[in-house]
Amino acid sequence: MKNLNAIGLDTAKSENLAKMLNELLANYSLFYQNTRGYHWNIKGEKFFELHLKFEELYNGLLLKIDEVAERILTLGYTPNHNYSDYQKVSRIKESKQVSDGYKAVAEILESYKIIIGIQRTLLSLSADAGDEGTNALMSDYIRAQEKLIWMYSSFLNKK
Repeated sequence: MKNLNAIGLDTAKSENLAKMLNELLANYSLFYQNTRGYHWNIKGEKFFELHLKFEELYNGLLLKIDEVAERILTLGYTPNHNYSDYQKVSRIKESKQVSDGYKAVAEILESYKIIIGIQRTLLSLSADAGDEGTNALMSDYIRAQEKLIWMYSSFLNKK
């Protein structure tokens, strides 16, 4: 039983999960900061609507950042916390100042595509490791985010 961590999961599989969760953490952190920028800099006819939606979105992202970091700790590893580290591994890149709401929403949709892809990989890894905690977290995130993608896509009038 020496190959099990404190919560009874295989240490090698847990290490792999923690590494992937740190990648997710990096992407969420860049997504969060980009969304704050959209919130601060939005202009135009949809200002009031989008200003509130972007604030709602970044508040939700902040909660997920904390949950992902705490899951890494639960697995027995250390969450990365430096933006310089995040920028090295994040597939989501820093957004330049975006004041156009439609462009910001398009960037949000691209970010969700990346985030959901990572979370689907984590679903597979956590199922293989018997890690119900990570699996349930990813499943809950994906379900909610798929609905958000539908809503943001509807805003842009995309299929």
